Amino acid sequence: MEKIGVLMTTPMSNYLEQELAARFTLFKLWTQPCKNKIFQENSSAIRAVVGDTKCGADAELIDSLPTLEIVASYSVGLDKIDLDKCKDKGVRVTNTPDVLTDDVADLAVGLVLAVLRRVCEFDEFVKSGKWKNGHFELGSKFSGKSVGIVGLGRIGTAIAKRVEAFGCPISYHSRSEKSHANYKYYTNIIDLASNCHILIVACSLTEETHQIVNRKVIDALGPSGILINIGRGAHIDEPELVSALLEGRLGGAGLDVYENEPEVPEQMLGLNNVVLLPHVGSDTEETSKAMADLVIENLVAHFSNKPLLTPVV
Repeated sequence: MEKIGVLMTTPMSNYLEQELAARFTLFKLWTQPCKNKIFQENSSAIRAVVGDTKCGADAELIDSLPTLEIVASYSVGLDKIDLDKCKDKGVRVTNTPDVLTDDVADLAVGLVLAVLRRVCEFDEFVKSGKWKNGHFELGSKFSGKSVGIVGLGRIGTAIAKRVEAFGCPISYHSRSEKSHANYKYYTNIIDLASNCHILIVACSLTEETHQIVNRKVIDALGPSGILINIGRGAHIDEPELVSALLEGRLGGAGLDVYENEPEVPEQMLGLNNVVLLPHVGSDTEETSKAMADLVIENLVAHFSNKPLLTPVV
């Protein structure tokens, strides 16, 4: 398979990069000063694209590669891939579900604890030496607080199972009621937000869920509510979130994703009731390797005329 060209759209994992280079002819899009040149000179050789949540495969890229056969996403999310274009062109698409579920769910709970128990503030309080000279404000209890989950798929369900251990009443909103779930179901997100202390966004990003958390939802959650987002930045109306935090209409937030990554609204940087992470939901050594292996296995299966392990298209 050494002669098969694979285009990697952006830096993702050193291990993945090494494994791709060992098996295929690897092209790195981000190293090219003129991206059009790589398409002009190698378009007929590139038969696969590997992308992620930052840079996937849009219509322009897909049209630039006439021999493209497969797009393998180093993520579970597919919002950076033009799925309709792939279907029209007969291009297969894979992602990396399941292997990252536990890490993202763990981080969601970690964000809840960090916001409620003021973990980052207290860490700074000790390291700065302030503990020797003063008192600190108390945090808030997690156990027993009501939790609402937006999207009860793999990750949402894993979050719910973890939250159960804290004795929290759980409810959820999704496109449809889940027969396997014993949690209260709300047909709309405003009712969900009105009936929980903590709202966790864990759904896929689609046209339907774009800015699903708007001013009305934030106001329904209220000044004692906590908003957690481990989905995609565009799930939240970011200017409205900033306004609510500054005006005290929302109690706090824990965010791993943002609308225009890596840009983060500057006004949030100085807020003590906000915990900000750099989109690291699945970024552990173990899971990064498992995701990379799944990308490789899907590519090898495709070019060996075997069934894909995690087909999307």
